[in-house]
Amino acid sequence: MLRGLTTVSFFADDLTAAGKWYAELLGTEPYYVRTVEGVPAYIEFRIGDYQHELGFIDRRFAPHGRSDTAGGAVVHWHVDDLQASFERLLSLGATAYQEPVEHGPGFVTASVVDPFGNILGVMYNKHYLEILQSRTGA
Repeated sequence: MLRGLTTVSFFADDLTAAGKWYAELLGTEPYYVRTVEGVPAYIEFRIGDYQHELGFIDRRFAPHGRSDTAGGAVVHWHVDDLQASFERLLSLGATAYQEPVEHGPGFVTASVVDPFGNILGVMYNKHYLEILQSRTGA
């Protein structure tokens, strides 16, 4: 039934600022921008080994009743150097949500709240690398 991660969507009050912040973080520009009345309403990046989609939606299109505070599920993106990635996020203006935690050999997580109020998780995950190697030989 669930075949794979397709798009992770975050909300932001200022999509232009969010686009610039994430372009700096990711080292790439959004590949897709949809405007409504001349203003960005949705932007999307393709990132990672499988070109997953990271999208940002103007908060005016958020479902009614959605909280504006960080919380809920945390999506963790694999990184090769967790500590360096965590420190870079902080240096770009994110705030620590969960400091790095080792959950066992080969599994370390951390998370931040981006400047737009979204939780962004990072993880070093040996299983991710094993799957990647089995699919690509890399």
